[in-house]
Amino acid sequence: MPVEASLIQILACPACHAPLEDRTDVPADSAADPALLCTSGDCGLAYPVRDGIPVLLVDEALPRGVDGAPSPA
Repeated sequence: MPVEASLIQILACPACHAPLEDRTDVPADSAADPALLCTSGDCGLAYPVRDGIPVLLVDEALPRGVDGAPSPA
């Protein structure tokens, strides 16, 4: 379930305050989980989206993999 575009515009990474990229429109059969990705090259955290609600807690964030997708825990 995609996050509303107006919400994405005002959200920022809790760790470094960089804008977030919406990756919630992944197909259901995809191995990637819906997430909001930090656009900062230094931070690189992926915040999960559960039931359409972004979980913007640094403790819940996952490091991104080489392809930009969240790395499995």
